[in-house]
Amino acid sequence: MKKRFALLRRKLKSVREEKLPGRAVIFSVAAGLLIAAFFTGMIYTKQELYAQEETQKHLAQEVFRFHVLANSDSEKDQNLKLQVRDAVLDYMKEELSEEPEEKQCLKQTVQWARTHTDEIRAIGEKTVAMAGEDQSVNVAVTTCYFPDRTYGDVTFPAGNYQALRVELGNAEGHNWWCVLYPNLCFLDTTNAVVPDKGKKQLKQVLTEEEYSKVTANTKFKIGWYFWK
Repeated sequence: MKKRFALLRRKLKSVREEKLPGRAVIFSVAAGLLIAAFFTGMIYTKQELYAQEETQKHLAQEVFRFHVLANSDSEKDQNLKLQVRDAVLDYMKEELSEEPEEKQCLKQTVQWARTHTDEIRAIGEKTVAMAGEDQSVNVAVTTCYFPDRTYGDVTFPAGNYQALRVELGNAEGHNWWCVLYPNLCFLDTTNAVVPDKGKKQLKQVLTEEEYSKVTANTKFKIGWYFWK
């Protein structure tokens, strides 16, 4: 009986030893597939990042943004930021609407802003004074870094963009921004509807693929407009 059990054990050991090479092959194949998938993912991710970077660079050449930085995150300073925003946008809407529509382009909008920084600063200072506050107002047309943001049904990628920048006091609070050209600013944050006219202008300056990316609800998050 003992001899039979010993013989059986030897046979089982032999079977296990014969199966080991097969398992090794399976393990090698699985490892190879995982490595291949990893590198394929790396290549795909790199291509996607490159595509996003190229889209951002093109967008930066076609848009002009508006940036208002609050003195702090206190409720009082945040409310003041919005008051200055409204006053400046009202002024710009009135002034720029006098220009023929065919002349309203990116270059013209940026040039107008550059030559009206003193007037915009004066409007900001008047708004601050009327609110009973004592904060400095700095205005400049400059290149700013904007993080990824999505608002409404349009998105923009993180990167550097030209902007009309208004700084209140220490400019350390949450900020507000939109796109002045094409006109994609909206103040109704409840409904968050981007003007159709501005989207139409944006579509004219972007490729079909780029426009699809910035308006589609995909993982291609190109930040848009609101809080920092």
